[in-house]
Amino acid sequence: MLDFVVVFTKGGVVLWNSNESGKNFSNCINSLIRGVILEERNTESKYFEEDHLAVQFKLDNELDLVYAAVFQKVIKLNYLDDFLANMQLAFKEKFGQVSAQERLAEEYEFEEEFRSVLSAAEEASVKQGKQPKAMRSYNESLKSKKTVASMIQDDKKSAPTEKRVNIQESPPPSKLQSSPRSSEDIIQENRRKLREKLTPPSKKVTIEATKVTKSSTAEKEKAGKKPRVWDLGGSSKDAVLLDRSKDAPEDVQVQSINNDLVGTMQGSIRDLQVESDTDDENDTSDSGSDDEQQPRQSNNVAQKKVKSGGLLSYFKGIVGAKTMALNDLQPALEKMRDHLISKNVASEIAIKLCDSVATSLEGKQMGTFDSIANVVKDALTQSLVRILSPKRRIDIIRDALECKRNGRPYTIIFCGVNGVGKSTNLAKICFWLIENDFNVLIAACDTFRAGAVEQLRTHTRHLNALHPATKHNNRTMVQLYEKGYGKDAAGIAMEAIKYAHDTKVDVVLVDTAGRMQDNEPLMRSLSKLIKVNNPDLVLFVGEALVGNEAVDQLVKFNQSLADYSSNENPHIIDGIVLTKFDTIDDKVGAAISMTYITGQPIVFVGTGQTYADLKAINVNAVVNSLMK
Repeated sequence: MLDFVVVFTKGGVVLWNSNESGKNFSNCINSLIRGVILEERNTESKYFEEDHLAVQFKLDNELDLVYAAVFQKVIKLNYLDDFLANMQLAFKEKFGQVSAQERLAEEYEFEEEFRSVLSAAEEASVKQGKQPKAMRSYNESLKSKKTVASMIQDDKKSAPTEKRVNIQESPPPSKLQSSPRSSEDIIQENRRKLREKLTPPSKKVTIEATKVTKSSTAEKEKAGKKPRVWDLGGSSKDAVLLDRSKDAPEDVQVQSINNDLVGTMQGSIRDLQVESDTDDENDTSDSGSDDEQQPRQSNNVAQKKVKSGGLLSYFKGIVGAKTMALNDLQPALEKMRDHLISKNVASEIAIKLCDSVATSLEGKQMGTFDSIANVVKDALTQSLVRILSPKRRIDIIRDALECKRNGRPYTIIFCGVNGVGKSTNLAKICFWLIENDFNVLIAACDTFRAGAVEQLRTHTRHLNALHPATKHNNRTMVQLYEKGYGKDAAGIAMEAIKYAHDTKVDVVLVDTAGRMQDNEPLMRSLSKLIKVNNPDLVLFVGEALVGNEAVDQLVKFNQSLADYSSNENPHIIDGIVLTKFDTIDDKVGAAISMTYITGQPIVFVGTGQTYADLKAINVNAVVNSLMK
């Protein structure tokens, strides 16, 4: 049943293994170490899959060891949890007193204990599987809980409308009891009502009515027939005002104002600024006279009290246990999960992060004077930093120069849902590229949204006004390749890349239409565009405002790009552009959610309305904001 069982350190040093199949499972174990152990993505399930293999593992934080069992994914083994727990106890009982240095040099003889633990686990699972299911007694069934009153059908409850009608038509019971009416009185009342209905209205009323109708008709004849005015109609004069194909005077004024941006984005993108609490406290304590410092110090004390009552206030008073158990950590982890969700981290990701912290701390030795507050805070901070740190560095300038030396354009495709700011941030990235002396071709492949081509045309005109043609090369820095609306986006992108190759353009930025992640035809079109043109970089543009929706968007975008592509290695999302980052204050959880799901880095962060409002992600800034 088990193909491979291994005991190794968290650093990857194998102490003991048992290989029943004789195959090499090093790639599977290395993937487990890189993707789960080192990045601390180990949740309560402690289950990992790769290709046709599955790995069930258990961590021993006291000895910094990992116990793993590799088996075929199609096989269901219910005894693995108990087997790994018993194996850990047996290994710790035999080699627990060996020091870490001696443990690496010692040759372990653990085959006999392994066989006994494995056979005991298999026998227990067989016995448990052969036991017949006990029959449920009558007292345990739902039928025994029914009463006679619950089986009586109430006609009044089943027809509430009839009951309401009867109540309205019938007189109140108090009147019936006090003054009973005879049948003659009822007949007389009905006759009176009939006479009132049959008698015609008075002549005076009819004369007034005819006067009113005559006066209204006379007014209509005098006014004449008027044409209907539609809300969104407009006229030829309105068309002149709405024509934005030429620069208006206010546009020229905006361009002159934006000239101050020229030269501000040369080189690499600048990082987000880190806001430190200690800097603010030092600034307030150093300034002012002695009389002013006393109330400021009291305010600082109040601020410290407020800050200490934040994320870690529930750890107060818990100090100094030697070994941390899961029961001790559980209340703190629940508070931590709620805090992360309040910071806009997706609930699913927050739960996985807390499970990862619990797994890394359970059974770990703690010093006498160490507090759970500091230990948990450090563990969570390290986990967040490790998640946000990119696996690979995306250097667009270096890659674009390499493509330029090879005689081909560097291609970037932007994708995402509707209204997140793809075209706007494409213009910001284009401004950064032309600041670094790259000429850019923008491919208008959003052939669906009205005004998308005109928006890019306006951006192109403004960018060329900021960076006119150079003296040594009389060509525009930014060009727009468009074919109008209703055309095939993949074909337009292909023609644009070919045109850029023929005219020696350095970078091609492809703008695509916004699409929801559940729209299958549009997702197939996006997959076709990426497959046909094989870009160098695919960037997903997402909002920093979203929480749980970010997980759904990225998972379905990646899944659609993989499913609708016939390639063996489909091109999925390479990086993320996080927009509207200046509108969220310290609720920066979307950055954690997106990076955790894809494992891809956040390349750019949009922080404002101008072309220069583009930053690179700062891991420390995001983590500090989350831990406030």
